[in-house]
Amino acid sequence: MPPKTYLTNYPAGDFRAMPALGDGHALLKWITSFPGNPALGLPTVSGVVLLSNAETGELEAVFEAGAVTAARTGAAAVLAAETLGRADAGPATVVGAGVNGRSAARMFVDRGRSVAIWDIDSRRAAEAAAELHATVAGSLEEALAADLLVTVTPGHEVLLRDGSLSAGQHVSLMGADGPGKAEISIAELARSRVFCDDWEQASHSGDISHAVEAGLIARDDVIQLGAVLAGEAEGRRSQDDITIFDSTGLAIQDLAVALACMERAAGLDLSYIEL
Repeated sequence: MPPKTYLTNYPAGDFRAMPALGDGHALLKWITSFPGNPALGLPTVSGVVLLSNAETGELEAVFEAGAVTAARTGAAAVLAAETLGRADAGPATVVGAGVNGRSAARMFVDRGRSVAIWDIDSRRAAEAAAELHATVAGSLEEALAADLLVTVTPGHEVLLRDGSLSAGQHVSLMGADGPGKAEISIAELARSRVFCDDWEQASHSGDISHAVEAGLIARDDVIQLGAVLAGEAEGRRSQDDITIFDSTGLAIQDLAVALACMERAAGLDLSYIEL
C-alpha cells in the first residue's frame, strides 16, 4: 500500500488517489473532499472505488467511494477508541455530524455504547441523533470533555487547543487527513501518548505532521495501531494516559470493506451490468 497521493485545489478541496494490493485483489480509490459542497446541495465526499483481480488485471467491481469511506472511517475510529480508551470509559462523543461522523456514531451505538453528537450546525446534529438513537451534546465544551472522543471535522480549525484534554481521555482524530489540516494543537499532541494508522502517511499529511515539522514529535514517539492490535506494542499504560489516534485513512482498509461487500453480494438483490 503506497501512501495516498493528493491533488489539491484549495480552498475548494482536494482529490486523492489511494491504491492497495492484497488477498488476490488490487484496489484504487479516487475520492474527493470538498467541505463547501453541502451549501451547494452536494456531498462533501464523492468518488469511486475500483476493485480488480490481481492475477489477471480484470476489473471486478465499482463501488461508490463515499459509502466505502464512511464504513472504514467509522470502524477505524471506534476500534481505536475501544483499544486505547480506558476500560471504565463512559459515553462517547462524536464531533461532526456529516456522513463519516454519523458512521462513527452508528458504530458506537452498534457496539452498545451511549453516544452524543455535536455539530456546528445544530439542526444537523439533532437529525443525526434522532436517526441513530443518540443524544445531542449540550455544547462543544461538553463534547470535547468526553472520555471517548471522535472528531470528524474539515480540519480547517483547531478544536483541541493547548491544555484542553484531561487525564484519561482518548481522542480519535479523523478529520485532518490532508496537507494543511489540523484538529489539535501540536503542544497537545506532544504531551499525549500518540498512535497512528500508518506513520508514512500521518507524518506527511495528518495532525502528526505539524508536530513533526516543529520538531516536537519523532518516529519513535508514535506507535502504529496495528502493532498494538497484534500485541507487538503497548497501548494505554495507565488510567491517566491521554491517548490520541491520528487517522489519515488506509486504502488497505478500503480493500477489506470492498471484499466484505463482495462476499455478501450474492445474497443481495442487485442488478449487474456486464463490463
